[in-house]
Amino acid sequence: MFMCTRTALMLMLLVEAGLFYAASLLHAGVVLGGYMHLRAATAEAVIGTILAVGVVFCIVRPGQTPQVALWTQGIGLVGTLVGAFTIAIGIGPQTLADQIFHAFLLTVLTVGIVLAWEIWHRPP
Repeated sequence: MFMCTRTALMLMLLVEAGLFYAASLLHAGVVLGGYMHLRAATAEAVIGTILAVGVVFCIVRPGQTPQVALWTQGIGLVGTLVGAFTIAIGIGPQTLADQIFHAFLLTVLTVGIVLAWEIWHRPP
């Protein structure tokens, strides 16, 4: 049995929030040493919180789930693009793991945005 689209979008937001929180903990030095970058940790915590708040909004306003998912993931995508840009110009974290993780996040967020857009504009 397939889960409903609203549940799928909320689950996607929740997983994305978890990914950003995990990255934040890593960059804060909580998980492992050697990856500390406090500005990245702060940005990732903010983006994770925006996505988590999006889940709450989806619960409170279920009819608005695609729009909430679209906007919160859009904000997450912009923030991740800023992070990728800081890596590219040399002021962000410079590890290969950071580069791979940012590419992964950009992919996941883009897929989520496309999914939310498709669901929002699907005929009833």
